[in-house]
Amino acid sequence: MHLRKFFIDGQWVDPKCRKTLPVINPATEEAFTEIAMGGAKDVDAAVAAARRAFPAFAATLVAERRALLERILEEYERRTDDLAATISQEIGAPADFAKAPQALMGTLHLKQMLKTMDSYEWAHDREETRVVREPVGVVALITPWNWPLNQIVCKVAPAIAAGCTMILKPSEIAPLSGLVFAEIMEAAGTPKGVFNLVNGDGPDVGAPLSAHPDVDMVSFTGSTRAGVLVAQAAAPTIKRVHQELGGKSANILLPDADFPTAVAEGVTACFGNSGQSCNAPSRMFVPQERKNDVAKLASAAAQSFKVGSPNDPNTKLGPVVSDLQFNKIQALIETGISEGATLLCGGLGRPEDLKHGYYVRPTVFSDVQPQMTIAREEVFGPVLSIITYETVENAVAMANDTPYGLAGYVQSTNLDNARHVAQLLRAGTIYVNYPDWDSSAPFGGYKQSGNGREYADFALDDFTEIKGIVGWAA
Repeated sequence: MHLRKFFIDGQWVDPKCRKTLPVINPATEEAFTEIAMGGAKDVDAAVAAARRAFPAFAATLVAERRALLERILEEYERRTDDLAATISQEIGAPADFAKAPQALMGTLHLKQMLKTMDSYEWAHDREETRVVREPVGVVALITPWNWPLNQIVCKVAPAIAAGCTMILKPSEIAPLSGLVFAEIMEAAGTPKGVFNLVNGDGPDVGAPLSAHPDVDMVSFTGSTRAGVLVAQAAAPTIKRVHQELGGKSANILLPDADFPTAVAEGVTACFGNSGQSCNAPSRMFVPQERKNDVAKLASAAAQSFKVGSPNDPNTKLGPVVSDLQFNKIQALIETGISEGATLLCGGLGRPEDLKHGYYVRPTVFSDVQPQMTIAREEVFGPVLSIITYETVENAVAMANDTPYGLAGYVQSTNLDNARHVAQLLRAGTIYVNYPDWDSSAPFGGYKQSGNGREYADFALDDFTEIKGIVGWAA
C-alpha cells in the first residue's frame, strides 16, 4: 500500500506538501492509518500527465483498449480479497458484504464493459456523413465513500474503453480501496499518464480538478450540495459535467402486492449498506387499509437485522461511516419524533450492547406525512418512513413530489399494473418487484439527482464526443 504517495504518470510519487489525514475505522472510532492529502500542485501534475498521454491513448485501437481492460479485470480479480478487506475497514461493511456485493461490483462492471465494447457503434454512416464517437479527453473522476469500488470502476472502465485519460480522486473517508485499485492499474500495464490518482478533500483537490482548464469532463458522484459546487467550479471552462447525486426513492406497494414479501424485502433494500445508498427505497408507500399490517411486518423485518462488528459473521448491519454521518442520522430521527411520526422500532442512540462505533439502531417510522423532514431529506442511514395513500394516483403524486429523481420501486403481483406505475414515476431507474441488479441498465437521475447516465453503453455515450464528417461518402 502506498499510503503516503500518489500515482501520477505511471509512478508512485511524493505529494507536493506533507499534509496527512487519519483514516478512521467506523467500527472502533479509531484511526488505523494515515494517507497523504494533495493540493492544487498535485492536481496540476496529474492533469499534465493525463494531457500528455491523451493523444497517443486516444489513437489506440478499440482492440488495444479492450486488451487493457481484460488485464485490469484479471488483476482486479486477483486482488478481490484485498479490496474487500480495505472496504470493510474504511466504511465498516460486514466482511461478506464487503466482498459481495461491494468488491464484486467492480468485476461485474469490467465484464459488462468488455461485452459492451464488442457491440458499441463507434461509427456509422448517415447519407454522405460519417458519424464517429471519439474520447471526450482528460476526465476528472470524483468518487464517494459509500460504494467506493462500484463508483470507481463504473467510471474508469468506460473512460478506458473510450480512450480517455483520467485523474481519480477517491473519497478521503474511504481512500484505501482506491489505492489498491491504483496498484491494480499499475500491475495491468496501464500506459503512463492514462490513469492518475490524487487523494485529498473537496476544497483542496476536488475544486481544482473541477476548475482546471485542461480537464475536459468531470464525472462526480456524491451529495447534491457538493454537486452544485462542482458544477459552479466547472462552468467557466464550459467542460462537460456528469453527476450522480442524492436521492429519496419511493417504494410503492400496490394494493395487489404480496405484502409479507414486499415489506420484508423493502426493509432489506432500504437498510442495505447500513442505509448508505443513494438509491435506497427510504419512503414506503402503502394503502391506508394495510397500514397496521405493514407496521407489524416492517418492525419484525427491521428487528431481524443484527447490528454489530463487521468481523462478526452474523452481522447484517455494520456502522455508518463517520461521526458526522452518525450525528446527522440521530438529528433526523429526533426530528421525525418531534414532528409527530410514530416510532415503530429503533430510535435514538446506539444499540444497548454496543458502546463504541458509529452504530445506528434499525429504525422504522409510521404515520409519516409527505411534508415531514424525514420524508423529504436524504437520511443516508437505516431509517424507513412508511407513508399511506388512498389511491394509486395519490401514491404516484406523492412519490414524484421530491426534488430528487434517482430511483423508484414498484411492487405488485400483476406485472401490467407495476409497469403502468413504473412509467409514471419521474426517476432514472425503476425497480419492479426487487429484480436482480443489472449492470447493463442505465443508472442516473432526474432533477437534483444529477445528469448523465452510468453503466454499459450509456457510460460510453457520456465519455465520448460525437463528430460528424460531412461529405465522407461524396
